[in-house]
Amino acid sequence: MPDSRIRMLLTLIDQAYDQATWHGPNLRNSLRGVDVEEALWRPQPDRHNIWELALHCAYWKYMATRALRGDSSRGAFPRKPANFPAIPAPPTAKAWKEDLEFLDRCHRELRQAVAELEPETLDTTSGRWTLAEHAFGAANHDIYHAGQIRLLRRMQENTEEI
Repeated sequence: MPDSRIRMLLTLIDQAYDQATWHGPNLRNSLRGVDVEEALWRPQPDRHNIWELALHCAYWKYMATRALRGDSSRGAFPRKPANFPAIPAPPTAKAWKEDLEFLDRCHRELRQAVAELEPETLDTTSGRWTLAEHAFGAANHDIYHAGQIRLLRRMQENTEEI
């Protein structure tokens, strides 16, 4: 049985991403039912859309996973630019589905990296943060962007009524 601190980190990561939680919709729940048009909608021309936020979350899951595994090299995130990867051209329903699957894979890799941690390493730093901080930071990041996505969906609904 994993250490209670590891179990807690796994619970936080799971609730932030795809498990039931008291705080409201998690990231996957916030993305559920979003079609390509909704994913591409922007409230302003210079603002991020849902698709970009989903890829951004995948990137930070990837970065947290690397930190948890002690990989400090610059690495090759498979999408460019890294922090807010470009949406595939053309932006199709198939590409959107594939990017949601990519986000799921990044989540599973993050979760596996946390599950493989040894409890005595949680206070070890990797870069600026401890391993524990990388793990719960990734969970907080998902929750933050889940809220943004919910807001974008609500804003989009309100513009359609006008």
